[in-house]
Amino acid sequence: MFSASQSSKAQFLDKARQAREERRELKERERAAVQVQALIRRFLCRCRLQREIRREVEDFFGTNESGSSKRSALSVFRIARKLLFVFNHKEDKERFEKLCRCILNSMDVENEPKVWYVSLALSKDLTLLWIKQIKDILWFCCEFLKQLKPDILQDSRLVNLHLTMLVTFTDTSTWKILRGKGETLRPAMNHICANIMGHLNQKGFYSVLQILLTNGLARSRPSLSKGSLTAIFSLALRPVVAAQFSDNLLRSFLIHIMSVPAIMTHLATLTPERLAVIESHDLFRKFILFLSREAQCRDVCVCLEGSHTLCLLGNLVYLGSLNDKVLEEETAYFVGVLIHMLSYCQKYVSQKKSNLTHWHPVLGWFSQTVDYGLNESMPLLTKQLQHLWGVHMIRILFSDVLSKKLLENQEIAQLPTQPVSPQNSLPMKNLFKRAFQKSASVRNILKPVGGKRVDSAEVQKVCSICVLYQTTLTTLTQIRLQILTGLTYLDDLLPKLWAFICELGPQGGLKLFLECLNNDTEESKRLLAMLMLFCDCSRHLITILDDIEVYEEQISFKLEELVTISSFLNSFVFKMIWDGIVENARGETLELFHSVHGWLMVLYERDCRRRFAPEDHWLRKDLKPSVLFQELDKDKKRAQLLLQYIPHVIPHKNRVLLFRNMVTKEKEKLGLVETSSASPHVTHITIRRSRMLEDGYEQLRQLSQNAMKGVIRVKFVNDLGVDEAGIDQDGVFKEFLEEIIKKVFDPALNLFKTTSGDERLYPSPTSYIHENYLQLFEFVGKMLGKAVYEGIVVDVPFASFFLSQLLGHHHSVFYSSVDELPSLDSEFYKNLTSIKRYDGDISDLGLTLSYDEDVMGQLVCHELVPGGKTIPVTNENKISYIHLMAHFRMHTQIKSQTAALISGFRSIIKPEWIRMFSAPELQRLISGDNAEIDLEDLKKHTVYYGGFHGSHRVIIWLWDILANDFSPEERAMFLKFVTSCSRPPLLGFAYLKPPFSIRCVEVSDDQDTGDTLGSVLRGFFTIRKKEPGGRLPTSSTCFNLLKLPNYSKKSILREKLRYAISMNTGFELS
Repeated sequence: MFSASQSSKAQFLDKARQAREERRELKERERAAVQVQALIRRFLCRCRLQREIRREVEDFFGTNESGSSKRSALSVFRIARKLLFVFNHKEDKERFEKLCRCILNSMDVENEPKVWYVSLALSKDLTLLWIKQIKDILWFCCEFLKQLKPDILQDSRLVNLHLTMLVTFTDTSTWKILRGKGETLRPAMNHICANIMGHLNQKGFYSVLQILLTNGLARSRPSLSKGSLTAIFSLALRPVVAAQFSDNLLRSFLIHIMSVPAIMTHLATLTPERLAVIESHDLFRKFILFLSREAQCRDVCVCLEGSHTLCLLGNLVYLGSLNDKVLEEETAYFVGVLIHMLSYCQKYVSQKKSNLTHWHPVLGWFSQTVDYGLNESMPLLTKQLQHLWGVHMIRILFSDVLSKKLLENQEIAQLPTQPVSPQNSLPMKNLFKRAFQKSASVRNILKPVGGKRVDSAEVQKVCSICVLYQTTLTTLTQIRLQILTGLTYLDDLLPKLWAFICELGPQGGLKLFLECLNNDTEESKRLLAMLMLFCDCSRHLITILDDIEVYEEQISFKLEELVTISSFLNSFVFKMIWDGIVENARGETLELFHSVHGWLMVLYERDCRRRFAPEDHWLRKDLKPSVLFQELDKDKKRAQLLLQYIPHVIPHKNRVLLFRNMVTKEKEKLGLVETSSASPHVTHITIRRSRMLEDGYEQLRQLSQNAMKGVIRVKFVNDLGVDEAGIDQDGVFKEFLEEIIKKVFDPALNLFKTTSGDERLYPSPTSYIHENYLQLFEFVGKMLGKAVYEGIVVDVPFASFFLSQLLGHHHSVFYSSVDELPSLDSEFYKNLTSIKRYDGDISDLGLTLSYDEDVMGQLVCHELVPGGKTIPVTNENKISYIHLMAHFRMHTQIKSQTAALISGFRSIIKPEWIRMFSAPELQRLISGDNAEIDLEDLKKHTVYYGGFHGSHRVIIWLWDILANDFSPEERAMFLKFVTSCSRPPLLGFAYLKPPFSIRCVEVSDDQDTGDTLGSVLRGFFTIRKKEPGGRLPTSSTCFNLLKLPNYSKKSILREKLRYAISMNTGFELS
């Protein structure tokens, strides 16, 4: 009973709740319906109103054109108010254009004050409303300007329209209402214009102008007309001038207008009158002084970021090039601003490509997103930046340095004066006199003298300028060569900068800069930047000058000055390494080291090619080789760095000893040296004399690298297939190696060619006619490497340029193919340099960027660049043509052959072993010393056989003949006769293997069976079986053995020996 009543109650309550919810939902739906209806009615009402207003606006502007200019200002104001009330950018674009034209037309009407739209500003009731309306209209003009593309014809007309609106209503100069009696209203009207301009500035007026300028100018050809650009720049200047160049507006102008790529160049081209306005307001000085405050300069740079900071920099540099007076007066501030801005850009310059970097055409890899829209304007920006290292600006900035006189005229005053006589007055006499006076007035050779305080204003100024250019070089990485070329254009800048450096500090030169290395002060860094700039520029200059310009014409530097400079650089680099500075060097110190070292090595390599420095100039007398070797054995870092960077400070013979020690250590490590406990592995090969090259190639090319370095024993087979007598104890292998090298380097085989003139060897460009020619070159490289590895000197004179490639010098950024060209073809080099010096129009010669060559009777055209045969050589590209031609002749033509030979050579000789030699020194390592033969040394290391001994009369005669009767050329022929090489071993005859030996022989070589007890006794006691006068001396070059008959007279020995060496008999196998 109770549970039933409970259940019915619950149902009743539930129904009541449901009914209540239904009523609430119904009310909600009704309310929502009313609201929706209200919104729709409102929307429809608004649409209707908008349609009516737009129709009214169209009707207003739809009347004929003749009456449109006579509409009253009030009617225009009212219709504008209605249009602005319903304004939509997309729908009302055309109506807005009509409104603007209507307003502008009203301003052009003569003597109709009620028509002038601006007249409403004088109405008490409408002034505020009119100001608000014109502000809105002008801002809508700005909005449209942001979206328009000036390169589209229709858009360019609209750009002119909106700009005219802005120009008209931000300045009172064109308002007709202010003429005559209305002049009294001008202050009030100016105030209104300032109010309007302030409003636009707050809304972002400068950003609008920046977008418009970038759209119109950031391209290869500007799309803005002269009128548009004039209007934009005038609008940009108005707020700045009105605010009397306040910091706030100068900042906006710099950030938004001066950062537009190459805007100053475009102004100079399209509307130079604007540049006159800039000058009249002294804006360049104001910009520099504003940015000279570090906080403000940083603020501007941060706002602009990297790419646009560079654009601002370009515009400032261009302005500077037009304002000499300001530049001279504000040099310190100008230089400081540029350094700060370049340093800011440098933060984003990266040394390598990564996922976080982007390519910039001037800065290289850049750790910010590059606005690729700016890429088209980069050539113009680069042209602006070029003014910084142009002659004009360098003369202004380096005026203190360039004003120095390098001529010394005191000598002229001291010349003895002669009484005037008829003879002395002859023209020829005067000519000699003038020539003598000229030679007497040549400048003193510049050497470190000291005497100038480093804290003086002059030194600080020059240091700042050097810091500027050094920062430019490290920031604008992609145009670095352009900058260096600009800085070296003036012939007297670098010698005068060197003269300036020589005067610094108490003693001048080395001591000051070494002290700077140990001081981490700002002043020290600036002084080192000066040295670094001097080294970078001088190195660049010397690499682009040819030998005639360096040695004969002596452009920029006298040869004596190069000696002084190289001595300074040599000492500086040595001290940096030996004092441990380089070991821990980072950042700027490491850059300085590479800069100084680079300049030093360019001078050293130039001196190796053609001497200008005295003997032993490059050696360090205070460095004992024994100390260096001890440190190398202990793996001391400074000793390793010395050997890596400046091995030339160690005497050549010590380096050769070091090389031989390195080889010996490797042999011991590889187990190639015979010891009491083990013998090295021996490789046996059999060679047919008639097919020596083919058999050697087939058998040796299969050997592993270590087997090639190990002991190789050769057995010869004669033409009848019979093994030749003789046991190879290195001698037979030496003969085999010499014979192989003689064959492969024979120009008749066409693997190698000889240079014109001194007949030196290099790979033949037509060697590809041989089958497997690259494998052959690799084999030749291995054979040459084996000879050097074993210390066997071979008479193979290589061309200097090829030796440079063997050393890897051609990979250096400072390597110049043109400098090496004389070693290939001196006549060809003369022809190319005559093109360089050709004063007329080079295109008249009809040359193209190609090279025609006669290859086996056929004329083959090689293009130096893709499409080169259609590209004419002009005055602009003739230097490129010369370098391309030299590079083609010495590298491209023989690239694969050289690479194969180097690969084979380096499989035996490690590159780091020979890196301590120059090209001439490497030739000496391969072919022996080119010095006079030391007969005493040869006598000391001679072994005698067959009864001969040091006191034997034939031996005494022999040494006497060699010393007193033979010329140096005949002594060289004698050495070639017995060893197969005309040059002595580099370290003396103690290192000749096998040692030189002389044996007494009684019979001819074909009857010779070796020494017997009887033959030895007869030789010792000078007992002859019969007079040997008819026989010639012979030799076995494989054993370095001279076989000498026991002659009875000295004269016979002299005659027979001279005949034998001149006929080159010998080369028989004992």
